[in-house]
Amino acid sequence: MQETTFVMTPKLTIREAYVEASSFLSACGVTEPQRSAQLLLEHVLQLEGAAYYMALPEQFPAERREAWERAVSRRGAGEPAQYIIGMQEFYGIPFEVTPAVLIPRPETELLVEAVLTQAKRLWPQGAAPSGGATCDDGAERPLACADIGTGSGAIAVTLALQAPRWHVRASDISAGALQVAARNAAANGAQVAFREGNLLEPFAGERLDIVVSNPPYIPAADIAGLQREVRDHEPRTALDGGTDGLAPYRIMMEQLALLQAPPRLIAFELGQGQAQDVAALLRAAGHWDEIVIVPDLAGIERHVLGISNVTR
Repeated sequence: MQETTFVMTPKLTIREAYVEASSFLSACGVTEPQRSAQLLLEHVLQLEGAAYYMALPEQFPAERREAWERAVSRRGAGEPAQYIIGMQEFYGIPFEVTPAVLIPRPETELLVEAVLTQAKRLWPQGAAPSGGATCDDGAERPLACADIGTGSGAIAVTLALQAPRWHVRASDISAGALQVAARNAAANGAQVAFREGNLLEPFAGERLDIVVSNPPYIPAADIAGLQREVRDHEPRTALDGGTDGLAPYRIMMEQLALLQAPPRLIAFELGQGQAQDVAALLRAAGHWDEIVIVPDLAGIERHVLGISNVTR
């Protein structure tokens, strides 16, 4: 078993320190060791972009050696680099991440894109950032959008920034996650109302035009087989989707009765092999005219959308 305490060789250049750490992380079984080493090095040295590459031939600063060894050791033990540096970029926006929240994934950016695209089609005057704020259900009001199980707030904050005329809300069952999400909204200047509660329950009695969710979808029995970075460090409440991974989707379908009316647009992220089952749940609910399945960049059916073309 590879020792996970990293000790840097003295008097290395920054480039040599990067190579040494990459080799150490690779021996520890870390996924993408070179990428991890660069993220940690940029963080420890407070360098980014061109400044990082220009500094590579320079001597590694002795005063940063202890912080470097500590960061690399934590990564070697399996802790995600994003938790060590406390940040993950999503949709070009920096988000604080802690062990209280799931680390935002690139495929979720496609969910945001799909929601924005379909909303613009359904509400041509009210969905675009430059458009009006009037909905087409007979009421003069901004679109109401809710991100269910918001975690770091990545989806909610991004939608609020991309469509500032919307009234964006977000819920999570975890008070710790909501604290992180609220900080991310404030740091990025996004107007989002956060509520604590189980899935759609915090919005009982309200009207929502758009519901978007990336809920827990890993079957409980599969969690033990996940990569250690995920299994041992990301919050289980954000991973465990019940026996078959579909429990949160079924609950949300039942909770739709709590709302004034079903949303005209509902959008889910899900796990590999779950798209047809989730699509069937939406069809069975009977509220949407179109069920659209969106693949991710790897071709995996990753998102399912329910779309109602009828004004309610």
